[in-house]
Amino acid sequence: MSEYRIETDSLGEIKVPKKHYWGAQTQRSIENFHFESSGKIKFPSEFIRALGIIKTACAQTNKELDLISSDIADLIIKASKEVIDGKFNEEFPLVIWQTGSGTQTNMNANEVIANRAIELSGGDLGSKTPVHPNDHVNKCQSSNDVIPSAMHISAVDQINIRLIPALKYLLGALIEKQNEFKNIVKTGRTHLQDAAPLTLGQEFSGYATQIMKGIARLENTLTNLYELALGGTAVGTGLNSHPKFATLVAKIISELTGFPFITGPNKFEGIAAHDAIVETSGALRVIAISLMKIANDIRWLGSNSIAELILPVNEPGSSIMPGKINPTQAESVTQVVAQVIGNDATIAFAGSQGNFELNTFKPVMIYSLLQSINILTNVSTNFTDHCIKGIKVNHSKISEGLEKNLMLAIKLNPILGYEKTAKLVQEAYETEKTIKEIVLEKKLFNQNEIDTILDPKKMISPENNSEEVS
Repeated sequence: MSEYRIETDSLGEIKVPKKHYWGAQTQRSIENFHFESSGKIKFPSEFIRALGIIKTACAQTNKELDLISSDIADLIIKASKEVIDGKFNEEFPLVIWQTGSGTQTNMNANEVIANRAIELSGGDLGSKTPVHPNDHVNKCQSSNDVIPSAMHISAVDQINIRLIPALKYLLGALIEKQNEFKNIVKTGRTHLQDAAPLTLGQEFSGYATQIMKGIARLENTLTNLYELALGGTAVGTGLNSHPKFATLVAKIISELTGFPFITGPNKFEGIAAHDAIVETSGALRVIAISLMKIANDIRWLGSNSIAELILPVNEPGSSIMPGKINPTQAESVTQVVAQVIGNDATIAFAGSQGNFELNTFKPVMIYSLLQSINILTNVSTNFTDHCIKGIKVNHSKISEGLEKNLMLAIKLNPILGYEKTAKLVQEAYETEKTIKEIVLEKKLFNQNEIDTILDPKKMISPENNSEEVS
């Protein structure tokens, strides 16, 4: 028996492997866009799932509007739900490096669902009877409104289901450390130099607040992602779509997903521009930058030169230096940050290229966004489990640093004046003595007086001890 079947499209006949559910247009894309394994980047499963949701909702909408028969709609819905469940992920072979509208991937979904529906009806794959990929599965739709809607649905799903919970998990761990460390006074640092003291809890409260604000920024982007372009068809006018289609399909998608999707108030914007994707990527970039700050601080504080924190030991750090341990979790974070910033640059450029009625960078935009969401999710969880939760304090090193901190002299300003205090600090620095030793040598205060004046705990004033994060 032949390993191929003959399918047709507007360009004529083409051989399609018998074992697959895709059809002519998918096959042409396979043959026209060749990429070696290193560049063979396909749409992620989250995006394919979103296409399944869309095709399910569209079939249900067309059924309710009497645009296709109940029998055909039910077949499409059953096949589409199998796509949602991931049963046919291997039937979506196309790389993202294709037409910028994602037309071939929309047709890939139409063909797979149509052929599976035909199979369920007892028909022959490729016959387009009783279910047609364009006339039935793609009814009231265009690739130009399907792909943007799938972009929004997949992003909303991954942000709500995966990334925000991962960030809240990290936030909770940082708050726990903030509370655990609230009474540990340590040397503060500005410009990489010793500065006024603060508590380790206060330092961690800054990290927690960064993540808390990052979550809020990300949640704010969801409002625009909830808008769907479906119903706009080719250019936003809704040509060949039912007047009630856009509103009804958004309602059904909302019911299917549990998220408050609505029909976009302006389909021209929803198809020609992807500012919501650019905005979301920007929020991800801010979160990544916050993680860079936190990870860098923690690996420096755990370094041999500072050593105020004791980081968890996870694996050997060197193939040649026995016993060496490295801050690998922090390094993982910083590499993810670099990738997210790169993805954001790609998305920003792609978003700026909406020409007239269609942005033709859709595939690379959603691939980059979903990758950023995915790796930020994973690294936040790893960093929490394998670093943050296991951090311990090197109390002796913190005490030693406080004792040598010349900036404790800040409390002498109101007593001796800035100029005189500065000279004492300079002398202490040049002689490698502590500020207490210099003051006692000059008999400016006795031991009890200087211990009281330069008590670091008294420099953490209640009004400045804001470290509550919830």
